[in-house]
Amino acid sequence: MTASSFRDCKAWIAEGLPLSTSSNEACKLYDAILTQYVKWRNDETVGGFEGCFSAIQAADPNFVMGHVITAGLELMSTASSPRLNESLASSVRRTVELATSQVLSPRERLHVQALEHQSHGRFTAACDVWEDILVDHPTDLLALKFAHDGYFYIGAQACLRDSVARVLPYWKPHTPLYSYLKGLYAFGLLENRDYDQAEKVAMEGLALTPDDAWAVHSIAHVYEMKAEVDKGLKFMESTEKDWQVSDVLASHNYWHWALFFIEKGQYEAALQIFDSQVFRRCKITGSMLDTVDACSMLCRLEMEGVCVQDRWRELLQVTRPHTDDHVTLFNDLHFLMASLGAKESGTSQRLLEGLQELAREPGDNHQHQLAGTTGVAMCQALMEYDQGHYDRTVQLLYPLRYRVVNIGGSDAQRDVFNQLLIHAAVKSENKHHQKLGRCLLLERDAVRPNSLLTGRLMQRALALHS
Repeated sequence: MTASSFRDCKAWIAEGLPLSTSSNEACKLYDAILTQYVKWRNDETVGGFEGCFSAIQAADPNFVMGHVITAGLELMSTASSPRLNESLASSVRRTVELATSQVLSPRERLHVQALEHQSHGRFTAACDVWEDILVDHPTDLLALKFAHDGYFYIGAQACLRDSVARVLPYWKPHTPLYSYLKGLYAFGLLENRDYDQAEKVAMEGLALTPDDAWAVHSIAHVYEMKAEVDKGLKFMESTEKDWQVSDVLASHNYWHWALFFIEKGQYEAALQIFDSQVFRRCKITGSMLDTVDACSMLCRLEMEGVCVQDRWRELLQVTRPHTDDHVTLFNDLHFLMASLGAKESGTSQRLLEGLQELAREPGDNHQHQLAGTTGVAMCQALMEYDQGHYDRTVQLLYPLRYRVVNIGGSDAQRDVFNQLLIHAAVKSENKHHQKLGRCLLLERDAVRPNSLLTGRLMQRALALHS
C-alpha cells in the first residue's frame, strides 16, 4: 500500500539507521509517518497520520520504533495528558515493555528512554537524550525533529538554533528530506534575533522545496519581528497556494497572515482570516497549535478594542475539554484567555486551581515546576486584567517578563503577554505604572522600529495621560 519512494529495511541500513524489524512494510510506514511529520501534512495517498498509525501496528505489532514514533507524536501534540489519558499512558508502557523484551540498537533504546521522559513531562531530559542520539547519528531526523519541538515547548531558543547547526554539515543534498533542515535552522536563527540570516536560509530551503510550509513560516516570523508588514502580506499572499496543502501548519500560517493585518489596524481583514481559516480549521482538527492561535488572536483583537465576545463563546467549546490537561503552561494560559473572554468564571477558576495543585507537588514534571515560579502568577495576571485590576496585573506580570520565555512558544506568540503588560501599565491608575508603560513602549520601538501597533499604543498612552 505504501509508495515505493519510502525506505525499506535495506534502505534504512544503508542510511546507517537500521530499524529492528524484518517487515519492509513497517519500515516504509515509519518513513511515511516521519515524512508527514517533517512536511506538516497528512498524505492521503498513504492514509494520513491516522491511517499510518494503525497500519504500522498491523505490519509488525512488536516494532519498537513504530510505537516510539506513534506515541511520541501523540505526546508532542500536547492534546492530551498521559496523567488523564490511560490509553496514551499504556501506549508508552507497552513501548517500554517491548523494548526490554528484544534486542535493539543503542540508538533505538535511547529513543525509548526519551519517550519515557517525554511522557512524564521531563522535556529537558528528553531533549538531552535526543541530542545524545544525534551525536552518533546526526541524520536521525526523528531525534532532530523531536528535539526541535521539545526545545520549542521549553523556550530554549539557543538550542533551537544550535541543535540543527551541529548536524547540518553531515547531511548531503541527496539525503531524503534534506531541504527541510533549512526551515528548521532558519527558525532557530530567528528566535535568536538573527533575522537576516534566518531569511536567507529559509529562502534557500524554499528554492529547493517551494511547498515547505515551515520555511514559509520562518520567513513570516522574520517580517513579523521586523514589523515589515507590507512585505509580510505580499509574501503570504504570493506563496499561499504552496503552503496551504500542509494542512497541519496551514492554520498557523494563516494566523501569521492575520497578525500583519492586526499590526496595520485592519481588523476586519484579520477577523475574516480568523473566521474562514483559523477558527474553522481549529474546530475541525482540535489541534493545540490551531487552538492557541485562535485564543491568542482574539485576545490581541480585544486589546485593540475589537468586540469578539461571541467568538470567545464558540472557542470555549474547543478549549473547555482541556481545562484539566495541564500538559504545557503555554496551552493553559491560552485556554484561560478563552474562558475569561467567554465570561466563564467557573472554568477559569477550575483551571487556575488545578494548576496551583500541581505546582504544590510538581515531582519532576518540568511544566508543573514552572507553574510554581511563573505559570500560576501569569494566570492570575490574566484574571486581574480581566477584572480591570490593571495595577495588580502589572505587579504580577512585570517581574516575570524575562522569565516568560520559559513557557515555550516563539517570540511572536509570546508577544501577546508583552502587549498585555503594556496595556495594563497604560491603563493603570498608578502614575509609576503609566511611566513604566511609556518606557516599555520605547523599548518595544527600539527592538521593532516603525511598528504601527507600537505607534498606536504610544498615541493611546499620550491621550490618556496628557
